[in-house]
Amino acid sequence: MAGAVSPAPLADDLRSADDRDLPSRNDVTVRALSGLVGGPVGKHALIGRTRFLTPLRVMLALAVLFLAFGYSTKAACLQSTDTGTADQRVAVWENQRAYYEFCYSDTVPLYTAELLNLGKFPYKSSWIEKNAEGQQQIQYDGTPAVRYMEYPVLTGMYQYVSMTLAKTYTALTKLVSVPIVAEVVMFFNIAAFGLALAWMATVWATSRLAGRRVWDAAVVAASPLLIFQIFTNFDALAVAAAVGALLAWSRRKPVLAGALIGIGVALKLFPLLLLIPLVILGVRTGRVRDVGKTTIAAVLAWLVVNLPIMVMFPRGWSEFFRLNTRRGDDMDSIYNVVKSFTGWGGFDQNLGFWEPPTVLNSVTAVLFAVCCAGIAYIGLTARHRPRLVQLAFLVVAAFLLTNKVWSPQFSLWLVPLAALALPHRRILLGWMTIDALVWMPRMLYLYGEQNMGLPQEWFTTTVLLRDIAVVGLCVLVVRQIYRPEQDLVRLHGRVDDQSGGVFDRAPDAFPSWWPARLRPRSEPQPVVSAEREAVLTT
Repeated sequence: MAGAVSPAPLADDLRSADDRDLPSRNDVTVRALSGLVGGPVGKHALIGRTRFLTPLRVMLALAVLFLAFGYSTKAACLQSTDTGTADQRVAVWENQRAYYEFCYSDTVPLYTAELLNLGKFPYKSSWIEKNAEGQQQIQYDGTPAVRYMEYPVLTGMYQYVSMTLAKTYTALTKLVSVPIVAEVVMFFNIAAFGLALAWMATVWATSRLAGRRVWDAAVVAASPLLIFQIFTNFDALAVAAAVGALLAWSRRKPVLAGALIGIGVALKLFPLLLLIPLVILGVRTGRVRDVGKTTIAAVLAWLVVNLPIMVMFPRGWSEFFRLNTRRGDDMDSIYNVVKSFTGWGGFDQNLGFWEPPTVLNSVTAVLFAVCCAGIAYIGLTARHRPRLVQLAFLVVAAFLLTNKVWSPQFSLWLVPLAALALPHRRILLGWMTIDALVWMPRMLYLYGEQNMGLPQEWFTTTVLLRDIAVVGLCVLVVRQIYRPEQDLVRLHGRVDDQSGGVFDRAPDAFPSWWPARLRPRSEPQPVVSAEREAVLTT
């Protein structure tokens, strides 16, 4: 009513982040969920002025909750058994418990398999591979099957540091009265703590890359994939490095971006794939020099990390590359899916022990190269230049779909890229749920039909559904590249590429010699009749 007086004085700072995306208003799912905390944000609310419950802090709290869910799924395999000191106790894994309890993690068996329990230094120490009967394996060329640490240098050193801290705790239990925990369980706990921090860093970096759509990072914090996969292996470390590299690039720091890519490659190979979309967009915008700085920095950072181990223990250092060369098609790969339903024997049959599958390696390389060529064509010829994260998502997805190995935790690579490339929360949560649920038939298949597990076809069916879901995401991303008006990030043309760094709002600047067929078509000119043209010119 007229003359009404506000019950409290207005705030001193009335600035409002009015351009921020507000999912509680424009997303049906989030709007319904917001009822739990009071409903959608009000029309007259000052956006971005809260001092405590900022979007980032809320998402970090969500991440802690889902990381706790992830730890709880592994808890059944982390109970200490036996008596004696911590280094004499083991985790409860008897009777294939890890499969029927769905609590399997590579971290626990690696502690013994890679001699970490003996305090051995990775890449220096080796062992002889043995068969199920405990006999020494002889590889296809007649030499003993000698094994070393199978991970890239930084991941191997991460395990070594975690082992050292676990053994320090074991020594502490012998000096003071503290809970006695099996050393392997403490090793898992320490490694898991670092992985949790890495994922929280991923959430932070994704929120910064999202710009005005800061809440897009919520699907990274609350991804269903965290429940089963965050502590299955060490991939969260490389994901954090890769997303950090994208953030550095968006801040126009190409050298830092390259250094983080190099560090990521020293953790896992996949951050190297980020250079592909950088090169594509660098050619299109004429920013090749910045991409060159990033590439050189990546190579130098990778060399700084790898060179000491490469020089001192070359045989152990190269184990990662040899292992990836000699591996066959993994049970989660599309090649195994085809074998499962058709009875096909695969590309390379009757191979000796550790004999490289040459044909399979060639097929996967060619298929990925074809996919990259297609992505490059899209990136170079689309009328509106694609966003960096859109091409990055397509490249990583193509790698996973064509690769001979898709371990379940590899899906974590896609999570932050998908959140930034295709910020449709219901679609992403649908894919992540399908992908996460692949874990259960996988474990029951490994448990064995003879133990009332599941037949292979049940598992490969879910793998096929996951692959179809990822292909569907790729189709939607490509569709939005060709129809940028449907891209929620671009905001009907008001935003170009907020995570693109030097690519943001950069005009096309192809080299003069670049072929016309690999350039975007010019915008169509309106057709004007002669009579109308005469009217317009008078």
